[in-house]
Amino acid sequence: MAGQVYRGGCLCGAIRFEAVGVAGNPHTCSCRMCQRHTGAATASWVEFPRDAVTWTGPGGEPSTHRSSDYSSRAFCPTCGSSLGAIDDVPVIALLLGSFDASDAPELRPSYHSYEDERPRWWHVEIRPE
Repeated sequence: MAGQVYRGGCLCGAIRFEAVGVAGNPHTCSCRMCQRHTGAATASWVEFPRDAVTWTGPGGEPSTHRSSDYSSRAFCPTCGSSLGAIDDVPVIALLLGSFDASDAPELRPSYHSYEDERPRWWHVEIRPE
């Protein structure tokens, strides 16, 4: 598979990934599930086909917790870092904060989902580049 290569991983380095190709659906989300998964008011995500993501670190694949009827949340079993969501459809959504470099223009979130579930004092501004 050819294309852009994105790398990242957890806080301790045990779980590492490489995602190759087009980063899809970059967005932020303030749903309660994302808030609880990350401990943040808003999570920032980007999606890749499952076969475009390889787990490369010494810890292998992340641990998962079945969070809904269609998805599992991925995290490092050593340091607890949240890494993303592994959906039943062949998609892995990776948290932007887990990337080694998250400032690539194609990773910039283009919309905010579940904005109505954000704390009232929290405002997310999605600006066109």
